[in-house]
Amino acid sequence: MANVYDTAHLLARQLKETEEYTEYKRLKDLVYEDSTNKTLLDELKRLQFKMQARAASGEKQDDEDMQKLMRVTSLLQLNNDCSQYMLAQFRFQKLIADIYKILGDVADIDIDALTQA
Repeated sequence: MANVYDTAHLLARQLKETEEYTEYKRLKDLVYEDSTNKTLLDELKRLQFKMQARAASGEKQDDEDMQKLMRVTSLLQLNNDCSQYMLAQFRFQKLIADIYKILGDVADIDIDALTQA
């Protein structure tokens, strides 16, 4: 029987070869070359993390942060490369979520319940 860690490493290598990952990586490298894009994308990540942490702790969302998030997202969507990058990131994250679901099913963990606030 194969070592489960070896299998996990094999899966990681195979994920790097998927169309979802290669497109995500290509677009990430492209958009992060521009300092304005990098600043906006970093701010988007910071706001998303802050809001996820609030949701996880049961705190009410801050209206100002919500408005900032909407403005930053709107600005990024105006840039075709950034918009395509965010879509590619979503597709790759969906692939990872599907794999988590498969693993969760084996362990009888309801992944959907973990993602609902």
